[in-house]
Amino acid sequence: MSEEKILSQPFIDHIIELRNRLLRSVIVVLLIFLGLFSFSNNLYLYISEPLRLHLPNTSSMIATDVASPFLTPFKLTLVLSLFAAMPFILYQVWAFVAPGLYQREKKIVLPLFFSSVLLFYGGMAFAYYVVFPLVFMFFTSVGPEGVAVMTDIRSYLDFVLKLFFAFGISFQIPIGVVILTWMGIIEPDSLAKQRPYVFVICFVFGMLLTPPDILSQTLLAVPMWLLFEVGILFGRCIKPRSTTADNNQA
Repeated sequence: MSEEKILSQPFIDHIIELRNRLLRSVIVVLLIFLGLFSFSNNLYLYISEPLRLHLPNTSSMIATDVASPFLTPFKLTLVLSLFAAMPFILYQVWAFVAPGLYQREKKIVLPLFFSSVLLFYGGMAFAYYVVFPLVFMFFTSVGPEGVAVMTDIRSYLDFVLKLFFAFGISFQIPIGVVILTWMGIIEPDSLAKQRPYVFVICFVFGMLLTPPDILSQTLLAVPMWLLFEVGILFGRCIKPRSTTADNNQA
């Protein structure tokens, strides 16, 4: 067997393994979707409850497109299936990269995977139970007199999914700080000195990731800043990878 064939064989094996893990992830998402599809309308009612609670008695949500009554719950169910399958998907990612990691690296990467999932779910829960009631109460109370609040179901879903992603991603800040500290790119103490700049950056991201109102921007920016502080706290407990490697070599 030629040297090129010997070198290409492991690469092909990795591609096949990656394909198999992707297929498993897709199958799990589809199975969850099939299990939830019959509850699509109920799921939409649950997601839309924070808005419907604050609608006037004479108003209701509407569907302006012909296919919206079917496609909007369908889209919601598909996205929720992806969210629900996230632990399994991340496990597939972990199983794929784990063989290439040292034992000391596995001890930190595995907890980060699971912490990332929990923080993402935590961000979504914070958005639903804390942010949505306040934001929708504000939106439905400041409309001009004589204007009926009747939100389109597709527009509402796009709005809440955007906030779910914004809060889920922003809650990953402690993970990012810990990873950068572990890689030796930043030092927690030097990062702590940049608090005023980080505070401003959090509000800038809050402005970019949320609708153009000061309430939702603040409700995203303040948790981002608090999570930044949590990241610094945990970052101080992590030894940089280069330092750990030097100690092992010694």
